[in-house]
Amino acid sequence: MILNELAQGPRPTAKGVEWFEGLSEDDRRKVLHTLVLFCGQARAREDDVPESIARSGIRPTHTPAVMLTKWRFGMAQLPGYELTKSFRLLVALFSIADTRRRTLYCAEGCSHEWHNLPDLPMDANMSPTSG
Repeated sequence: MILNELAQGPRPTAKGVEWFEGLSEDDRRKVLHTLVLFCGQARAREDDVPESIARSGIRPTHTPAVMLTKWRFGMAQLPGYELTKSFRLLVALFSIADTRRRTLYCAEGCSHEWHNLPDLPMDANMSPTSG
C-alpha cells in the first residue's frame, strides 16, 4: 500500500525514504524486489528511464541509474549504501509507469484497489512496521 501511495502522490517521497531507511537491510532489499515487480506490472518502459533519473534526484552516474539505463534491475543486490538511491529511482519509475497506465487504461474508473486509494490523514503513520 505504501509503495502505491508513493507512486500516486498521497505520500511524499521524503516520507517514503524515511520509512524505507527505518527498515532492516533485508527488508529494504525485499522492498526493492517488490518495486521491480510493480514496475513490470505497470509496464515501465526503457524510455521512462531519463525522467525517472531526473525525478529521483540521484545523479545519472550513480550505480542504480547506470543499471537502469542498461535496463538492469538487480538493485536489491547492490551494497547497502546504494539501496536508498535505488529506492528513490524505482519509486520514480513506478510512478511514471503507473500514471501512464491509470491514464490509458483506468481513466474511466477501474476496480484495481491500488488505483482507488483512500485519502490519507495529514499525520498518517508511516512507521517501519506499517505497510
